[in-house]
Amino acid sequence: MPAPVRHSAPDAAFTLDPVGSFETGVFDASAAEIVAWYAEDERTLVVNARTGTVDMLDVADPTNPVKVAEVSAVGLTAADGSVVPEGTVANSVAVRADGLAVVALEAPQKTDEGWLLVADIREQEPVVLGAYRVGALPDMVTLTPRGDRALVANEGEPTDDYRIDPEGSVSVVTLPKQLTNRGRSAQHGTAAITQDAVATADFRAFEGDALPEGVRVFGGREDAGTGTPAFPVSENLEPEYITVSQDGRTAWVSLQEANTLAVLDVRTATVTDLLPLGTVDRREVAFDPSDRDGGINLGTWPVQGYRLPDAIDSYRVRGTDYVITANEGDARDYDAYSEEARVKDLGQDGLPPVCEGVAEQAGMSVEQLQADANLGRLNITLAQGLEEEAGCYAELFTYGTRGFSIFDGQGALVFDSGSQFEENIAEAVPEFFNSNHSETNLEGRSDDKGPEPEGLVLGEVDGRTYAFIGLERIGGVMVYDVTVPAEASFVTYVNNRDFSVSVEDAQDVDAALAAAGDLGAEGLAFVPAAESPTGSPLLIVANEVSGTTTFFEVTDLR
Repeated sequence: MPAPVRHSAPDAAFTLDPVGSFETGVFDASAAEIVAWYAEDERTLVVNARTGTVDMLDVADPTNPVKVAEVSAVGLTAADGSVVPEGTVANSVAVRADGLAVVALEAPQKTDEGWLLVADIREQEPVVLGAYRVGALPDMVTLTPRGDRALVANEGEPTDDYRIDPEGSVSVVTLPKQLTNRGRSAQHGTAAITQDAVATADFRAFEGDALPEGVRVFGGREDAGTGTPAFPVSENLEPEYITVSQDGRTAWVSLQEANTLAVLDVRTATVTDLLPLGTVDRREVAFDPSDRDGGINLGTWPVQGYRLPDAIDSYRVRGTDYVITANEGDARDYDAYSEEARVKDLGQDGLPPVCEGVAEQAGMSVEQLQADANLGRLNITLAQGLEEEAGCYAELFTYGTRGFSIFDGQGALVFDSGSQFEENIAEAVPEFFNSNHSETNLEGRSDDKGPEPEGLVLGEVDGRTYAFIGLERIGGVMVYDVTVPAEASFVTYVNNRDFSVSVEDAQDVDAALAAAGDLGAEGLAFVPAAESPTGSPLLIVANEVSGTTTFFEVTDLR
């Protein structure tokens, strides 16, 4: 690769240097999604959704990561007596300090219950210990700080025809105790893998009037015309990502489409609260809403941006818990129900129009507002903003905020990055501002979530806490110093991508993929200096479009 794209604050404490990468050679098939670090044997676990397995990389030398094994569950009889079939998809992985790995497995039919695979990865070939049955579409798994429990976000997405829509839930799994005795005499604790170790936290307590105001519940089988659910809120809420407090007692769960954090009591496996995350007011916070406006045009518009976070992480500062959210944005878009439209679609094909008052806020007519160079191309939701009595959209809501936010543990907003991501990208790569991942372009994603922050992990460098945020579309990692949550500040942006190569447009895709670098940052893991093979902190980034797992070393600039 040529030198990566870099853009840093004048007083940046460090930058990120790519030192090595493992390439699957597979384009746009999720061959590298989620990563986890096992310090004892200097290994990285990488979810390969294309093959339905977890790849194990030897990273004793980060400049030359080598695949040594893979973890698969096909044919395994789980604790409830079910057998893991062909077509099962690995979605997420986490590993305990003693080498016990857990993998979230999605059933071939995503609305069926999935599994949590448990394996001992201490040997050259991993030993699969068993599997627990969990909820529908287990999309993410994490461990409590002590490693005594695994928490699984069961997303429960519907079928495209919306005839089946499982309830979202969180599985709290009590794991086997510490593994002992490496080698042939290893004691794996397989007898401890029983189905009664699984407790399920659901959302039924929030049905009807118990649902807090601001939780975004919409769509569902009733709106799709395919049934009347007994528990419509529970079917509607879809857990995406989980972070656990330092004491292991509380977890926060991102309910992405609902624009909400759920608060989970880990010990009782009970959801105790729902915390709506609000919006970013684009009348005050600038963004670029059009891919047809001739270039970079950051401005204010009469639009609200739902945060709709994907990855989240948490930390504690002076006794207070804080949750950081990567505000990717996401829409419900199925054959039987879709909330998506462009602003210019309003008033067409039976859709209600934009209220004149919205356009007046921009100093325009409705026709001018809906022009492609203005708001016409912007993707918005039809589920909110309609003023029934007037028969028009009095507010426009779009997906994601193109940045990140920090909340306290009770859901109060402490910090929001506002326009900073787009501003920094405009300075770093103005000719490829808001580019897509599979092809190189200018403004390809301005009309739809911009850089699309998705992955997020916290790490400590020289006694300070940093947030590393992966950008799914243009790629790369934004780094912020979040040591003082209310005073979070930009440090650096690094993108290990060659923008001169556009893979989707190439005649020889394999050659272009080999030259393009990292495309579509997805999962991140941080390796502290004390665990790093190099003695310096590492950041591991899985890139789902390029199928690469890249290792960055933290390089001190002071």
